[in-house]
Amino acid sequence: TMLLPGLLLLFWTPASLARHGPQLWGGPHAHGTPRCYSAEELPLGQPPPHLLARAAKWEQALPVALVSSLEAGGRRRRHDGPPAGTQCPVLRPEDVLEAGIHQRSISPWRYRVDTDESRYPQKLAFAQCLCRGCVSARTGRETAALNSVPLLQSLLVLRRQPCSREATGLPTPGAFSFHAEFIRVPVGCTCVLPRSAR
Repeated sequence: TMLLPGLLLLFWTPASLARHGPQLWGGPHAHGTPRCYSAEELPLGQPPPHLLARAAKWEQALPVALVSSLEAGGRRRRHDGPPAGTQCPVLRPEDVLEAGIHQRSISPWRYRVDTDESRYPQKLAFAQCLCRGCVSARTGRETAALNSVPLLQSLLVLRRQPCSREATGLPTPGAFSFHAEFIRVPVGCTCVLPRSAR
């Protein structure tokens, strides 16, 4: 599966980018106010090419790599029938032998596409736990003896915000500045002991 390479990349990304220092993002304005790009400098509102070229290879990160397949699967479901349920499933080994980790797990999850137009990448695959408890390996049904919790991973993204190119300080139409930001992305789910007895 793509899960392990994707997780490894997420571990690598913050450390590798940190070695480059602030110049990676700010260019000539790295040590002051972020540069305010005009609409003419931004192709279709996307970050400037030099920022994307010097940034991490997002396409190799699991939350980015999964988006195209999730969207293709969503289009197929619209044609073929209703979407898969979001409730805790009954685990039958014979049904999931060839399935992915997220379906074979005793803390199963599904992926959804999270869209944020002020962020680059704008679309990321977020894991969503399907169970409050965990699935018993003996019965195949949910048990409250354990809790399902999301596994969160840090991902470095670019954040776009309106800016002013005028002395008035008012936002200039179509003008944006960009800054780097770490966000926490749910990439899977796991089972843990409850914090208190029920």
